[in-house]
Amino acid sequence: MTAPRRLRRRPRPKWATWFALVVLALALVTALLPDVIAPYDPNAIDLGAALRPPSGDHWLGTDNNGRDIASRIVHGARISLPIGLSVVLFSTVVGGLLGLIAGFRGGWVDEVIMRITDVFLSVPYILLPMVVVVALQPSLVNTTIALAVVWWPAYARLMRGQVASVRQSPYVASAVVLGAPTRRILLRHVLPNAAGPVIVLATMDVGFVILASAGLGFLGLGARPPTPEWGVMTSDGLGFLLDAWWYSLFPGLAIALVVLAFTVLGDTVQDLMSPQRKGRKQWSSASG
Repeated sequence: MTAPRRLRRRPRPKWATWFALVVLALALVTALLPDVIAPYDPNAIDLGAALRPPSGDHWLGTDNNGRDIASRIVHGARISLPIGLSVVLFSTVVGGLLGLIAGFRGGWVDEVIMRITDVFLSVPYILLPMVVVVALQPSLVNTTIALAVVWWPAYARLMRGQVASVRQSPYVASAVVLGAPTRRILLRHVLPNAAGPVIVLATMDVGFVILASAGLGFLGLGARPPTPEWGVMTSDGLGFLLDAWWYSLFPGLAIALVVLAFTVLGDTVQDLMSPQRKGRKQWSSASG
């Protein structure tokens, strides 16, 4: 076994998992209670306090309009987290359902669904959302729709591959021979054994959706001013980077921490679901 492979199989340190859980817990609380946590109104303009560095009054400094950056980051969590969760939920349900149908039915149904999936996958994942947002006008709702349109195909393809593999298993064949209803076979035998990789992907993808949303905001295709969205804040601060380093740094750091936390959490979920950890036990038996 090569050194890189040995490194990949090394268990993830517990402190990394705890770090991810703490970061995500803080982000969740912040998103649920921004008015309680934020020290200032995120949109309150005070030109006399413009571009002040971090201090006791403004922990993370202020922007060019004198708005408190810490308060805007706190309120930005209420925007970024729901976008990430809603896009991944939609992609998991729609893509997973299409992949389940394609993988189990096979034949022309599989061909049609997979060819449609291939069309979406052939377009760069950031280009299609940009086109959709431009067509629908930039806004948070349209950003969410655009990302959902481009995100589901990966789930359809992954689920289809897992279902096609599980369908060949002896316990599924036994259930079919015994005359079990298709719905029971799918829900009792196929889906539980095929959903593991999809769950791992969904856990990691929340962070990547947040990153993509921030990227659209950075390009001016996301939230509209004065909405405190992390990508927009990072973009706005670029013009003041030499004089006010904190303007872009802290919103960018918020994005990086949340994305990293979801990635670590996804790796942890993958470790928990790995066949080696489970002793290669099946999640359900044919006799069930």
